[in-house]
Amino acid sequence: MVKRLLLSVVVLAALVVLTAPMAFATNGYFANGYGINDQALGGAGVALPQDTLDAAVNPANMAFLGKRYDFGLSFFNPNREYIVNSNGPGMLAPGEVKSDNKWFVIPTIGANWMLNADSSAGISVFGNGGMNTKYPTNTFGGSVSTGVDLSQLFIVPTYAKKLTPTQAIGISPIFAYQRFEATGLQPFSGFSSNSTELTNNSHSNSLGYGVRIGYQGEILPSLNLGISYQSKVNMSKFHRYEGLFAGEGDFDIPSNYTVGFAYKTTPALTFLLDAQKINYSEVKAIANPLIPNLLVSRLGTDGGAGFGWRDMTIYKLGAQWQASKDWTWRAGYSRGRQPIPESEVLFNILAPGVVEQHVTLGFTTAVGNNNDFNFALTRALANSVTGVNPLSPNQTIELKMDQWEIAMSYGWKF
Repeated sequence: MVKRLLLSVVVLAALVVLTAPMAFATNGYFANGYGINDQALGGAGVALPQDTLDAAVNPANMAFLGKRYDFGLSFFNPNREYIVNSNGPGMLAPGEVKSDNKWFVIPTIGANWMLNADSSAGISVFGNGGMNTKYPTNTFGGSVSTGVDLSQLFIVPTYAKKLTPTQAIGISPIFAYQRFEATGLQPFSGFSSNSTELTNNSHSNSLGYGVRIGYQGEILPSLNLGISYQSKVNMSKFHRYEGLFAGEGDFDIPSNYTVGFAYKTTPALTFLLDAQKINYSEVKAIANPLIPNLLVSRLGTDGGAGFGWRDMTIYKLGAQWQASKDWTWRAGYSRGRQPIPESEVLFNILAPGVVEQHVTLGFTTAVGNNNDFNFALTRALANSVTGVNPLSPNQTIELKMDQWEIAMSYGWKF
């Protein structure tokens, strides 16, 4: 029975996620939070068990959840644009261009079962993405409109075990699928090692694996510590884009780690603080700079140009107040320096992930004795980066982004 249910959960989640276009672009291309309750806390939660999406942040939290199922939907509205100012003839047409595709639906699903009093097994399925643009113009002068689409699906089984009644460890193998498409990059054909595998080749698929490990426990009365590390997820290559991404289409998912605290000042009030580091510099396709790489190496080679992203550290603050037996309220704030330097604005027209601050609110309300409804509202404050076009120095490019996200989930507890 458990095996059939587990298979049904995975198949349903995979179908839902794969049929929904995704456009997360919050902390680079990592979501600020995955479970709805963590989202309402500014993305914090590595030290506070909440729901079965906790495995995306800290698998150790699953040991404290009991038997539970969750299904969530996020309605995501990223507003992406670039502005070109020119003092003379240049590569790009002057003016302001906004990306189409304004709304995305992003599902999440998870389940957790207690194997005995001290250990649990679970499954979490969620999406990720962020390099998603669809400009209604031929930005670089190609024959079709310009844009990219990166979507990722994670299927994450988890085993967690309590070491003591208040401390646990957990491990989550990660099985990942991603797909990518680029259009409108024909003008870069002369820079590519394989111009037939550069652009306009529809979606290319990639599979990979990694692991996340975590610890969560009470280290002092009312003070919990959470520590979680995710390895780099090794992905197969995007073969249709071997002439674009460094390493002949290689696009691994970078490692990241999170450390955080949850401090219960009263039985009803908890404050959270998380710090997360995302190691974008591990992946050449993401981290290689445009210049000088574009001039000394071909696109698609190990030294080929990339997006020039730097590593990102994000600090997340949250507060949770259990106002009554049936109502819990949450608020949060996060901040991190966005990963795109001013020197890298040209290629990052394709992926203007420049958001730095998130402000969040949310709540949980009980539905009967064993179920709950959860809600989160996230506002990613507008931010911009301006730099000189390295291929047309008389032009400047400004990348801008802001976001809204409305998320909700329903949880079944047994």
